[in-house]
Amino acid sequence: MGNRDVRVRGLAARAGGWSARHRWAAVGIWVLFVVLAMGLGSAAGRVDVDEGNQLKGETHTAAQIIDDAGIKQPAGETVLIQSEDTTVTATGSEFRAAVADVVKAVEGTGKVTAVTSPYDTHTISRDGRSALVQFDMRGDAKTAVDRVEPVLNAVAGVQKAHGSLRIEEIGGASMQKQYKDAFGDDFQQAEYSAVPVALGILLIAFGALVAALLPVALAITAIMATMGLMGLVSHLQPMSDTANSVMLLVGMAVGVDYCLFYLRREREERLAGRDAGTALRIAAATSGRAIIVSGVTVCVAMAGMLFTGLAEFEAMGLASLMVVAVAMVGSVTVLPALLSLLGERVEKGRIPFLSRRRGKRAADEGSRFWTAVLRVVLARPLVSVAVAAGVLLAIAAPALGMKTQQLTLDQEFGKSLPIVQTYDRVNEAFPGGSEPAQVVVKAKDINAPQVRQALADFKRQAIASGASRGPVDIRLHAGQNVALVSVPLVGGSDMDRAVKSLDKLRDEVRPATLGKVDGLQAPITGQVAGNHDFNDQLLGSVVPVFAFVVVFAFLLMLLSFRSLTVAVTSIVLNLLSVGAAYGILVAVFQHGWGASLVGAAGVGAIVTWLPLFLFVILFGLSMDYHVFVVSRIREARMRGRTTTEAIRHGVVTTAGVVTSAAVIMVAVFAIFGTLSMQSMKQMGVGLAAAVLIDATVIRGVLLPAVMALLGERNWYLPKWLHRLPDLTHDESPEPAAAAQPAHEEGERLPV
Repeated sequence: MGNRDVRVRGLAARAGGWSARHRWAAVGIWVLFVVLAMGLGSAAGRVDVDEGNQLKGETHTAAQIIDDAGIKQPAGETVLIQSEDTTVTATGSEFRAAVADVVKAVEGTGKVTAVTSPYDTHTISRDGRSALVQFDMRGDAKTAVDRVEPVLNAVAGVQKAHGSLRIEEIGGASMQKQYKDAFGDDFQQAEYSAVPVALGILLIAFGALVAALLPVALAITAIMATMGLMGLVSHLQPMSDTANSVMLLVGMAVGVDYCLFYLRREREERLAGRDAGTALRIAAATSGRAIIVSGVTVCVAMAGMLFTGLAEFEAMGLASLMVVAVAMVGSVTVLPALLSLLGERVEKGRIPFLSRRRGKRAADEGSRFWTAVLRVVLARPLVSVAVAAGVLLAIAAPALGMKTQQLTLDQEFGKSLPIVQTYDRVNEAFPGGSEPAQVVVKAKDINAPQVRQALADFKRQAIASGASRGPVDIRLHAGQNVALVSVPLVGGSDMDRAVKSLDKLRDEVRPATLGKVDGLQAPITGQVAGNHDFNDQLLGSVVPVFAFVVVFAFLLMLLSFRSLTVAVTSIVLNLLSVGAAYGILVAVFQHGWGASLVGAAGVGAIVTWLPLFLFVILFGLSMDYHVFVVSRIREARMRGRTTTEAIRHGVVTTAGVVTSAAVIMVAVFAIFGTLSMQSMKQMGVGLAAAVLIDATVIRGVLLPAVMALLGERNWYLPKWLHRLPDLTHDESPEPAAAAQPAHEEGERLPV
């Protein structure tokens, strides 16, 4: 086959061309960047999100008062002593002996302080069969989990000595310890599994070890560099372990995808008869451009999380944005340099029975399966749109009844964990006792008569109003003029009832008591209050986040393809894909339809943060395939094919790489669907289902059918928009061995 000097221009083409000409410099700069980022990030250390600063409003105000006062709240622990025999009560000698033994045992560990007996604090249930021994862990509350094991062993020893009673410990430190023991390796295993899974799929896709290793290696180095950058950036925007896990998830998915797009196009051009240099330039100008458009769109989508005002979301959004940007830059710079260095050696390590077909015909014919599908779709585009859209709308329908809430312990982990069963028993005997509300009272003089009277009135009315059944505990910090009031909420683990109790405290009891003292602050915080405030703040950010992501994605597509039609259809199809993912989530996890198939159970709700998180992530990631496929269709159209021929060519020739990329994403996301936590299952299944729908029904049926119906209107751009910047000039203007004369640099065929 002949070769022509294909001259192209544009950012991606220039970056790829420079890297290919200065390959050792490009590789060296990338390695230096990764090493410097990791080194500087490690030296700077990572600042994590402070729980007290995650939210605005009362929760934040309460945390600020405590922090300003220098009050270090210890990790509180509770031992439940409960009789299963209705004839044995807390007043009996056996019960009293068990309480005394618990107090003695926990004090004997030397790890606790402020141990209280239920006979002094009146923490005895109404039926007299349950009592609570309460104490605090010595030292920093954040590290209490590392010191709680001797205390747990001491309580277990008392349980053995009093077999007729149930004696169990629960608290923040003991909960974390049991979670760590049961699920601590879940995330690590999922993260470690992602790499071999992606590598295995790439081996099948390329049939060569070196070609398969390149995308994984670049994705891993992008993730390593981003981890270092997260340390630096965390001093301006605190990060978190959750943000780190999401960054790894997104980084592996897009990093491998971008390299896969580039590699497959370079391979395809060489199969079509191009020499190595020409094939690399065309890959840089076409797939490289698609990677930049996709990467910028994904970054914009991730930036939407910065509008939530929630520190955890902001951390996830910024971490994801950074890893996508790093992976994008690496794919259009160091990858062409590596391909130029390796040359034909990229085919080294060939896998038996996976040998690729050679020749131009193999490059052109694409996937037989998708060729057959396209034949049907393009023959009956209207029917195809009606059927595919109807199916997706039916799948999305359950989303109309979506219920979101913070999951309770039993919803999150099921009944298998002993600590969950203890949690339920404590809440049943002492409603709200395991997660009390905390009123942080700040006054000019906490011992002033009117303040002391207001505290007493609040304590009395909290119970009289029905918001709490007591006991209401008041701890004075006279030196800081602060009082901490602990109020068990009626409703316990039933969040709907607990929130109603919280509202009574905030809207009725507080104004009538503490609210009457001038200059007094009394924000109400705690687990229930934090969840409630989180939900309110999240719901308030939905509209601005949705608007930001959709508007900017639309503008990017408009500028990248200079087609109003392409921009509109891109947004509509992506929204349809997200809607279908929501529908699957609700059907499986809220209603329990087929939940057992994914090792889950219907818990009656979707975790609060997931819908917005999924929207941002999916809207960004789905652009990978969309930009790649539409770019190929537009490129074929510019080469003179009819719109129908261009659609067929674009979809069929990209089917292999889109399928491979989708399989990798689905596999990586599905790993997270195997984790024990219900919220992680929901995230993994939601992401995997959406990507699968996006790569098959959307890109393989709906997109070509819609474009076939629109015909030449796909490229419609109103005259008044012609002044928009032209970002479409990176495409290769001609096919391999073209008969027509080569075009001058920058010349584009009219559409």
